[in-house]
Parts: sequence; structure tokens; C-alpha cells
Amino acid sequence: MFEQLLEDIAQTNALREVNTSLKLAAGLGALLLSLVSTGYVAPLFIAIVVSGAILLLARIDPYTYGELFVAPVSFALLSVAAIVLISGGSDALWSWQPLPWLSFSITIESINQGLFIFCRTLGGMSALLFIALTTPMTDLFVVMRQCRLPEVLVELVTIVYRTIFILLDQLVQCYHAQVMRLGYSTRRESIRSLATLCGVVFIASWNAGEDLIRARDLRCYDGKLVVLGAVRPVELRPALAVAGFLIVSSILVVLTGKITIISGIP
Repeated sequence: MFEQLLEDIAQTNALREVNTSLKLAAGLGALLLSLVSTGYVAPLFIAIVVSGAILLLARIDPYTYGELFVAPVSFALLSVAAIVLISGGSDALWSWQPLPWLSFSITIESINQGLFIFCRTLGGMSALLFIALTTPMTDLFVVMRQCRLPEVLVELVTIVYRTIFILLDQLVQCYHAQVMRLGYSTRRESIRSLATLCGVVFIASWNAGEDLIRARDLRCYDGKLVVLGAVRPVELRPALAVAGFLIVSSILVVLTGKITIISGIP
């Protein structure tokens, strides 16, 4: 997503002015509850509520949100298929043993386990995307300093974050220039263009590092990087909404841990 980075979406979403700590509490709380849940109801509830907040409250484009979900959902489906086939269980619905040492079976227990893991994946990914799509990194740097994290760690994260955008900019510019010159018209030209692209990005990252050092020396850098960011007040309605969401999710985690999607065969 070169043309539309996650940072651009986070800077322009409708929840941009909400307190950063509240958004982190909602996202990290939902992620933690999805991990500790022992049933599928709580993660599925979290995925639905958080996705609704992303689409309706933050007003993120549904196509963009769905595009971000393609890779994790595809990986989750493959994992679920493998779990359903090899987990085993007592109530076998289908079985096949192609080799003496290899057997596949589908049981009620394996289906429940696979669907539970899939729902947990949906809940966790929704929570992570909520943070990524609604909270810019500049706001996260401010929260890091408020949490008294080591200055060296915050500065290192800031430098890495800045370098990523420099590399992406050089990568996009070089790639577009190669495409306009038919650099990927044949397989041989594609390999040659790819090698040139890697070299250009490496040189650009090296030069960017040297420019950063010179710029800091000119500004009398004393070992502490100043990060600009606004500290927004905690408003009552968002705080109540986050608290209510986490409380309801916690109750579901406790009460629905033993609920299964498919019951056993009588």
C-alpha cells in the first residue's frame, strides 16, 4: 500500500482527536481479552464491535480495511484447516489414512478448536488494526514518554520510523522510474531492475543516515530528541464507551468459555 500508507489513514481518521491512551486501552484490552478467552463468543464479539468502530466511528474505507484482513485471514484459514485435519478427537465425522503413519480425520473437537482459533485471530487482528488505523505514531511517541520509557528506546523507535518512510519513498520513486523505462518488460530485465532497485535503496538509506547525523550536529543535538505531539484530554463519552466495551468483553470471556459451536453426538 505505497499510495495509501497506514500512517496517512491514521492522521485523517474520524477518531484522530480522541485521547491516545483511551484508544490504546481499547485496542490492547481487546487484544488481551482475545488471547485469554477460552471460547469463541468473546473474540467474535470483540471482532464485530471493533470492526464496527473502525468502519462507523473512524470512518475507514471498507475496501481498505478488508484488504488489510486478506493476508491474516488467509493464513488463519490454512491453519484452521490443518488443525481440523490433524487434531483428532473421539467423535469422528470423517477419517482417511493414506499411509500407515499418516492419518487425517475430522472430529467435533477439531472443528470446535479450529473455529475457536479462527475467531481468536479475528479478534486479535481487529484490535491491532484499530490501533494502527486510528493512532498515528507521533501520538504513540508522546505516550511512550508519558510512560517513562527509556529515552534511548524512544529515540531508536523514532529513527527507525523515520527511516522506513525514507526507504519507501526511494523505493517507490525508483520503481516507477524503472516501469516507465520498461525495466520489467522481460524476465531478464526484471532481475536486473530488481538488483538495481535494491542497490539504490541501500545507498539511499546510507545517505539518509549521514544526512540525519549532520542535521543533528547543526542543531546542537545533545542526546535527547524532541518529539512534538498534542496531549488530548480524556472526554467522558469515549471513556465510558471504552470502559463499557472492556467490561462486557470481560464478562463474555468468563461466562462463555465452555460454549462450543458444535455439540457432541448423542
